[in-house]
Amino acid sequence: MRVRRFRLGLTSWLLDWRSHGLTLLTVVLVYAGLHLWQTRHLPGGPAPAFSAPLVSRQTVNNIDLEQWRATHSGRAVALHFWAEWCPICRMEEDSISAVQRDWPVLGVAMQSGDAARLQTVLNQRGLAWQTAVDADGRVARRYGLASVPAFIVLDAQGHIRFAEVGYTTEIGMRLRLWWAQNF
Repeated sequence: MRVRRFRLGLTSWLLDWRSHGLTLLTVVLVYAGLHLWQTRHLPGGPAPAFSAPLVSRQTVNNIDLEQWRATHSGRAVALHFWAEWCPICRMEEDSISAVQRDWPVLGVAMQSGDAARLQTVLNQRGLAWQTAVDADGRVARRYGLASVPAFIVLDAQGHIRFAEVGYTTEIGMRLRLWWAQNF
């Protein structure tokens, strides 16, 4: 009896595959449309250069994007735009920390205070991130970003290969970096 019910359910589902396919296509199109809308102002080609104060757990220095990339020559790198006050950014913290163990990721703290404030935040949260200070949001605007979090992948030549606005999974981050590195 159970086998017959299972077969009827499976048969019904298989007969209705067009409906399921249409639903899946709709979800994919909505996701793609949102992604295109969120990244519509992002520049193509080479990543815009910037220089900003850099905060790490122990020091405050200045960082230049080109110099930072040069220390990771031949590798894909990522910029992670985040904010101290952003709840979605908090959800991504563990993923960013894990990805940073294997890939170069430079955090860019948008509108989250000065270097001293950010150093306190990083220490309180136990984050060993290299973070550039974007106190007025100027760097984020150069990248066409109006919201955080955003994860931007640059290939070894410094060209923008991927950009995600909103929550990005750890596996999504890793796959984008791997793809930019290898293709």
